[in-house]
Amino acid sequence: MKLLKAGPSPFVRKVLVTLHETGQFEETELVDVTASPLDPDSGLVAVNPVGKIPALVRSNGPALYDSRVICRYLDDRAGTGLYPQTRIWDTLTLEATADGIMDAAVLVIYEQRFRKPEQVSTEWMEGQWGKVARALDAIETRWMSHLAGPMDAAHIAVGCALSYLDFRHDARSWRTGHDALAAWHKAFCERPSMQATEPTG
Repeated sequence: MKLLKAGPSPFVRKVLVTLHETGQFEETELVDVTASPLDPDSGLVAVNPVGKIPALVRSNGPALYDSRVICRYLDDRAGTGLYPQTRIWDTLTLEATADGIMDAAVLVIYEQRFRKPEQVSTEWMEGQWGKVARALDAIETRWMSHLAGPMDAAHIAVGCALSYLDFRHDARSWRTGHDALAAWHKAFCERPSMQATEPTG
């Protein structure tokens, strides 16, 4: 397998953590590509027409893209139970909540990075952060019991989402008012899979 990735994407990290947790990291080639929304890598577009990362190239079928699709495939391939049927809808919903945090947080970075200074909308960025804040509140008030249970794909997604907030939006101090979630995240980041995939640039 080949994993097409770029930079410190939290969506890529989610897949990398899943590869580690399912014992498939060593058999996966990592390929760095350019994933600019304005000019994506031709090699990336060839396997994912929307030009987004991550994308997983397989030898026995078409490439897979979207981190949720890839993670579910990897879990199924390894039979590790990260998507347990006994709580599948809770797992998928919490994973989607974490992905929403990632998406909004990345869009704030894109607004600053890919627009001319005079075109940057502070109001729009605050709207994106509002999504993050509401999702954090929801996890703190609704989902801590799930995070206290056996690890599944939602744990990985939440861990990667919160770590991305630390990496790109540390000044926002997401831990304020989210004591239980902050304590959970601190413990989760001690996992070898999180240590091995910590972003560096």
